[in-house]
Amino acid sequence: MVQKAKILLVDDRPENLLALEAILSALDQTLVRASSGEEALKALLTDDFAVILLDVQMPGMDGFETAAHIKRRERTRDIPIIFLTAINHGPHHTFRGYAAGAVDYISKPFDPWVLRAKVSVFVELYTKNCQLREQAALLRLQLEGGGTNGDGGREAAGLLAELSARLAAVEEQAEALTKQLGEDSADAGVVATAAHLERKLTGLRRALDALEPGASGGAAVLPAQS
Repeated sequence: MVQKAKILLVDDRPENLLALEAILSALDQTLVRASSGEEALKALLTDDFAVILLDVQMPGMDGFETAAHIKRRERTRDIPIIFLTAINHGPHHTFRGYAAGAVDYISKPFDPWVLRAKVSVFVELYTKNCQLREQAALLRLQLEGGGTNGDGGREAAGLLAELSARLAAVEEQAEALTKQLGEDSADAGVVATAAHLERKLTGLRRALDALEPGASGGAAVLPAQS
């Protein structure tokens, strides 16, 4: 049974949080509320999230400052952030959002279908990445404990093939996401986000290739979950 992904909703207005929950409830994932930047950072200390929806205009620590803290932490720096704002301040304000590390910047009122679709992409990528890591861990145990011969070797080879196919599916979806981001904006922040995603998948592919029979270096260690 696949564990539900967690989505962090950050907004100082309860009615906005309620609206986000209503929009995203159809995804059937775990929605976590935070009414301030400080509260969001506390939640990120203990839980892993697939994506963060972050309001820009908040009293005290605003969305930009909150995002800066998130990106400075090694544990959380790779979590996708979608900025939500009630005021459109023009291209400069949007650029500031991408520069702060956002993968998207959406002005309110937004289309619920569009927001749900964008969030679902990151949830699916997160879920598949978790599945890949779990299977890779199992494969390493089989290779270390059962060797490469006999039933243990055949089982490991089968799992390796399945793992490779799953990674190929993630790579295909990431390519589609990169294309979508490129069509939405030519901003340098979006390009950097797409490049980062590509690097993460390249690292996974290299680690997986190192597990192939005959590969040098023995069992590889896959990159840490981000």
